[in-house]
Amino acid sequence: MASSSSCVGTLLPNHTQLFSQTKPSTKRRVRVSRAVRAESMTNVIEKLGIKIERNPPESKLTQLGVRQWPKWGCPPSKFPWTYEAKETCYLLEGKVKVTPSGANESVEIAAGDLVVFPKGMSCTWDVSLGVDKHYNFE
Repeated sequence: MASSSSCVGTLLPNHTQLFSQTKPSTKRRVRVSRAVRAESMTNVIEKLGIKIERNPPESKLTQLGVRQWPKWGCPPSKFPWTYEAKETCYLLEGKVKVTPSGANESVEIAAGDLVVFPKGMSCTWDVSLGVDKHYNFE
């Protein structure tokens, strides 16, 4: 990467800034730089109170124990739902538009998404492509 500065700054999710030299002089700086690049490739968004991580790494799914969670599925349909507890789910298949009650817009989730719904959220699920997911309530 060409730069007139000797340092490159990266804003991390907790809003702290990490600086490393463009030409790392130690192995530690190289590892930090690679870790920052890997984290920046993770696509996490929060919209209307719903957190979505697109295509999380398998290591994260393993760490959470996702493959051991129960599974749930449904065909294309539309229905209301209220979360009595916080739910984290990982969509194996499907495509859904989730519209929180009182919202004028929806959140789209699909296969490969790791999603967190907050406790107490009421919403409507509009399933356009049948869902198969692992889920965990807290």
